[in-house]
Amino acid sequence: MTKAKDAAARRLAPLDTPTDLRPNAAPEISGALNILLADMFALYLKTKNFHWHVSGPHFRDYHLLLDEQGEQIFATTDAIAERVRKIGGTTLRSIGHIGRLQRVLDNDADFVTPLDMLAELRDDNKQLVPSLREAHAICDKHDDVASASLIENWIDEAERRTWFLFEATRWQGSDPFARPAARANGGENRGNLTARRRFSG
Repeated sequence: MTKAKDAAARRLAPLDTPTDLRPNAAPEISGALNILLADMFALYLKTKNFHWHVSGPHFRDYHLLLDEQGEQIFATTDAIAERVRKIGGTTLRSIGHIGRLQRVLDNDADFVTPLDMLAELRDDNKQLVPSLREAHAICDKHDDVASASLIENWIDEAERRTWFLFEATRWQGSDPFARPAARANGGENRGNLTARRRFSG
């Protein structure tokens, strides 16, 4: 065989990684994992988008929180793609491929308020959890213990991100530690009146 024909044959050779899973397992598991992978990439980019564009008095806290969450999300992508390859499937090849599969919606708005950013990511991460459970059920059906085990960790991580984002948004912009509103006592609250009496003659 000539070098040219040999190269052509290699290009046509299937990416058929050996596996002990049933023949119908790899396509079904790979399909579920690839959709998850597209969602993870979409969620990662949205998280980084908001990390880059967040503003306001809580900038540092939100900026660092979203950076940490973005790193955690991105860390899942290689593990998902490699898991697909290990069981004999093929995975994502381009940004266009991601766009065709992702369920997480993009946000291309010129400006998003910080609380709206956190609320949107909270809902995205919350919605990711049932998607992960669906993929877990498919892996269980085919006795793919390794993929199921990884997914269990990703569920825990998504729930933690949801928790943090929930706590950061639950006051909807009000500060629970702010000074109480002035009561009907001449515009002063009780603490101010007590302090004034203490220092008055």
